[in-house]
Amino acid sequence: MDEKIKRTRSVQVRLTQEEYDFLQQKFLLSGYKSKSEFMRIAFFETLIVKFNADELQEMLRLMKNISANINQIAVRVNSTDKVYREDLTQIEDGVERIWQQLKYFQSQLQCIKP
Repeated sequence: MDEKIKRTRSVQVRLTQEEYDFLQQKFLLSGYKSKSEFMRIAFFETLIVKFNADELQEMLRLMKNISANINQIAVRVNSTDKVYREDLTQIEDGVERIWQQLKYFQSQLQCIKP
């Protein structure tokens, strides 16, 4: 028979109404019987990962760059009905740079020990 764990400590957290509503929604969707159980799972079994803001900004910059390139190419194709090899190479290069950044993030996540 499992011995009941006696919990004698409590933690108080202040939230805005929006934060509380979000917490309540997540709790209801979780299927846990008690909010305490839900919070313990969230505290102790959830990994928190923080990336460097500069790295995330670089990813955003790369995505904006390729998006702008694709839009320019689309305008040119719509007006000339021609697709140039240089345009496709430019898109391929942009996608490759994004993949490199995504692979870097993936390698960082794989180093995390739960």
